[in-house]
Amino acid sequence: MGAELSQTPTMDDSCDDPPTSAVLLDSCHFSQVLFNDVEKFYVPGGDVTCHYTLTQNITARGKDWVGIFRVGWKTTREYYTFMWAPLPAAGHGDTAVQQKIQFKAYYLPKDDEYYQFCYVDQDGMVRGASVPFQFRAETEDDILVVTTQGEVEEIELQNKNLRQENEELKASCANLQQQNLELQEELKKTQELQKSLESFRSSTEKLELELNSLKMENKHLKEQGDCTGAELQQLKEQLQNVTSEKERLENRLRTALDHMDQLQSQVLNYEKEVENLSHVDQDKTEQLETLKEENQQLRLSTAQQQHDLMKELEEQKHLFQVLKAEKDEADEESQKLRAENSALLRHLSQATELSPLSAPPRAPAATPAPGAGDLLFGNPYSAAGGNLGAGVEASLRVCPLCGEPFPGDVESSQYEAHVRSHLLDCPMCTESFENKQVYEDHLLCHRLE
Repeated sequence: MGAELSQTPTMDDSCDDPPTSAVLLDSCHFSQVLFNDVEKFYVPGGDVTCHYTLTQNITARGKDWVGIFRVGWKTTREYYTFMWAPLPAAGHGDTAVQQKIQFKAYYLPKDDEYYQFCYVDQDGMVRGASVPFQFRAETEDDILVVTTQGEVEEIELQNKNLRQENEELKASCANLQQQNLELQEELKKTQELQKSLESFRSSTEKLELELNSLKMENKHLKEQGDCTGAELQQLKEQLQNVTSEKERLENRLRTALDHMDQLQSQVLNYEKEVENLSHVDQDKTEQLETLKEENQQLRLSTAQQQHDLMKELEEQKHLFQVLKAEKDEADEESQKLRAENSALLRHLSQATELSPLSAPPRAPAATPAPGAGDLLFGNPYSAAGGNLGAGVEASLRVCPLCGEPFPGDVESSQYEAHVRSHLLDCPMCTESFENKQVYEDHLLCHRLE
């Protein structure tokens, strides 16, 4: 097998392993690379030059290689030694290319077994194989045999045996394919074990370094033997402190984990509340939109009402101006009527003094103009210069508003009630009016104020 036969391969001082495959012989193509001028015998201790031709059926790649295999090999992993195949010059096209490789004597086999050259591509597949050859000195007997018919028959017999062996190998192909799969699995495991072994080796080297360091430290501690006990006790105390601190931190960690669980539960509750609030907020938003629409309608309605009120206020102001003008006219007319009434009262008083029995009672001699708190026509309860407050009455009383006479024996309350029935008192001030229209205009002025 390749692990038993292979020497350290070289190619320009490179020691990389070539790409191989566990694929068996029946899947290979031996006619794409042809080996030329292969000797039957190569003298041990000398370099060997391998000549071969790349046909148009193969494209050379950077990881192709040429190996020396012992006759009877089954997979490309069983190479004895190898050399990287040089790339042909660019532009060779579809023509065949002649190549050669030199194997150094140091890496060649030392036995007299039969070997052959094989061209392997970078996928690990064989693309060409040479005739068998040996590594031994060519003796004189061998030269003589070459010229005899016996050697030819021997070679033919060997070829026949090789063909028979090839048929046997093909017959066992199915079993070998299964073994190939198993070997691939084992190879993967082996590679993993190799990686683990390398890791273990690295760890071992580190441990050896640490062990050496510990040995030095141990030596140093032995030299400081007097202090070792105290330092050991101190280390034990530190270990106890570290253990206590570890337990305390573990308790804190458990407490923190419990608190984290509580916080996660609170977060879930908050998320539910946020979801509910989002629904409530959505409802509030819809209500707000509804209220905005209602507010807009109310603004429009309020604006319309304000417009109507302003219009009505303008109308009321205009009506007030009209009523005020009418009131001024009524006041002027009232002043004239008061003057005329005063003149009539004086005339009536003079007539009463001249004829007290036949003529109607006369009015008081002089009636001052009414003030702000006086009656419209002065004091209606005095007649013919008499004074009710003093208890002096005329023998005949006359109503100053309607001219109806009252005998002297009529009670004053009756006479006053009759005069009062003609007057209209303002409920908001002290003025009295005998004209109903003037009275109503006066009340309207109070309302407009």
